[in-house]
Amino acid sequence: MNMHARRGARWAVTGAAVLALTVGLVSPAAATATATPPATAAVATSVPSAPLTNLAHLDFLLDQATPPADVEGHTTYRLAEEPTLTFPWTYADARDGGTFERVGGGPLDPATGYWGQGAYNADDISRAAVVYLRHFEQTGDEASADKAYELLRGLTYMQTVTGPNAGNVVLWMQPDGTLNPSAEPIELPDPSDSGASYWLARTIWALGEGYAAFADVDPAFAAFLDERLDLALQALDRQVLSRYGEWTESDGLRVPAWLIVDGADASAEAVIGLAARVAAGPDAPAARDALAKLADGIAAMSAGDEKSWPYGAVLPWAQSRSMWHAWASQMPAALAVASDVLDDPSLLEPAVADTAVFTPTLLTAGGADNGWFPSPTDRVQIAYGVDSRVQSLLSVADATGSAGLEGLAGLQAAWYFGANRAGEPMYDAATGVTYDGLQPDGSINRNSGAESAIHGLLTMLALDAHPAVAARATALTTVAAQDGLRVVEAETAVTTDGTVTTPESWTGESSWSGDALSLAPGEEATWDVGPADTRRWLEPVVWSDPGETSRSTWRSGGQLTVTGPAQGISPTPGVLLPYALTAPLSANRDEVSVKALSGELMLDAILVRPWLSRLVLEGDGARTELVQSTATGAQRASLGAVGVESTIRVFDETGELVRTTSVTGETSVVVPRGGFALAEG
Repeated sequence: MNMHARRGARWAVTGAAVLALTVGLVSPAAATATATPPATAAVATSVPSAPLTNLAHLDFLLDQATPPADVEGHTTYRLAEEPTLTFPWTYADARDGGTFERVGGGPLDPATGYWGQGAYNADDISRAAVVYLRHFEQTGDEASADKAYELLRGLTYMQTVTGPNAGNVVLWMQPDGTLNPSAEPIELPDPSDSGASYWLARTIWALGEGYAAFADVDPAFAAFLDERLDLALQALDRQVLSRYGEWTESDGLRVPAWLIVDGADASAEAVIGLAARVAAGPDAPAARDALAKLADGIAAMSAGDEKSWPYGAVLPWAQSRSMWHAWASQMPAALAVASDVLDDPSLLEPAVADTAVFTPTLLTAGGADNGWFPSPTDRVQIAYGVDSRVQSLLSVADATGSAGLEGLAGLQAAWYFGANRAGEPMYDAATGVTYDGLQPDGSINRNSGAESAIHGLLTMLALDAHPAVAARATALTTVAAQDGLRVVEAETAVTTDGTVTTPESWTGESSWSGDALSLAPGEEATWDVGPADTRRWLEPVVWSDPGETSRSTWRSGGQLTVTGPAQGISPTPGVLLPYALTAPLSANRDEVSVKALSGELMLDAILVRPWLSRLVLEGDGARTELVQSTATGAQRASLGAVGVESTIRVFDETGELVRTTSVTGETSVVVPRGGFALAEG
């Protein structure tokens, strides 16, 4: 797999000494054997009186190292006077008695004490610094300011300051402070400071927020951070932004050529830091220029609408139009803050579509999955994904004043408190532990490494800053009902004369959800998609090779013609995409059939989406119901529950309030096309 596709999520492998960094798009930390069976959580009875943010576990992960003297190209603020630096350990494996052991990435060499990758990494150093910076700014806690100061000193030591790679960042460091620029397994760029990277983007994020936090309280340190930010922007300019204004194609989709590692996700994290720097003043022309250019590229990755993939989401990777993942999905948050700082309302439009149209689709389908590729293929859920969704919802809500998006943020954040497929809390406010992940079967990875701890705390900081959202999120502890997008595998056809094959799962830019069903002209297939009390949209997920055309007719769905687009910059010739049929399946039908007319029709699955998707979360004395409409026009929907007093608010496809109703019991409301309704009781 191309290591450029690394997205920062990690897989904690069981065992006392071996922890491997997962790169690319495989399952992160939750996919381990260290899991517990699902159980019923204790239901929260009241909102915690204390802040939700507890830094204790992240504090535990912090350690110190003294790098060797005079390492060429690496120094930091006051290194001669303060030679010892602070870093978070990458992983923390659960041990008996609720304790954790700090461990590094890759196999441990007992003779040297070195790990295949290292103990500390720039990604987590950057994001841990952001946690302490935000905690300091929200609370005035001087201990958090001190930790942020130390982490930023450690991060800037990882940045290369001389030579052709100046401004870039080394990813890994060993426990004694020795840099490991070429870790095992190999990641690209190799060495890790030889090109643009996710860790460069996250360094920009931390430096920008660091400058904003220290500008008034420690101007000398802030000036140093500004110098290092300028150095990072020089690297960004020569490696990435030099292509600003250039466009290319990826499987027929026009995409910008100036995103960091072709990632709207990586670029978004840089944008958040750049926006903080520009907003803090004084004028920073290099930061403003990079902010505007990256935000422009991120906005261009918006695609689809309520009827077509990816349903208004901002796609994360320019090399694939078949991929969306929850982790690092702060693109709407980045666009919201950039829109405000740059006074550019056009940047807010794709952020609104992502949060108000795509996010209800995601929530009613089960929540912040690691990957829809394009079917919901990787259904592991981690704090990095949940936090990214919460941050985006709250940032866009703050920018637009949408109470609807705040309501959705409460639903998403409830994942931490038990409203998930395990029915158990994923965050413990008493210890500050956020577990590493949740498996599709509801089992929990009880490890708690830096990434999970960091993003759990970023969510808690956001909730502490939005107490009404926090009150709703902490009160909702159970998934009572859920009916949204689901997958019918092509190979499960009840009758077919086609051929079932097993392709290699990962295509290089997407993933087969199971086997493939191929139909030659004249061959047919029929599926049982189950009964429903609402009409449903059907979207066959079809593989198409460049220039090849297939035509098929779908009973109740009309004809479908698919022509494979030119490959462009995508890693693989051919593309796996959902195609919306023109007519919905009626509520009283449970079968759908297809007949191939010409060319080979190669099917992965059928996505089934109700006209009215629904999610109900409950707790002790609390209930929230979400209904989203994808109907062709305004659609009547039933909300509320017998004996429950509810406030029902209806929102349009932009999250703007349409009407409010207070009822006891069930009632019927009209939901606009593409809009949603929330019943809160």
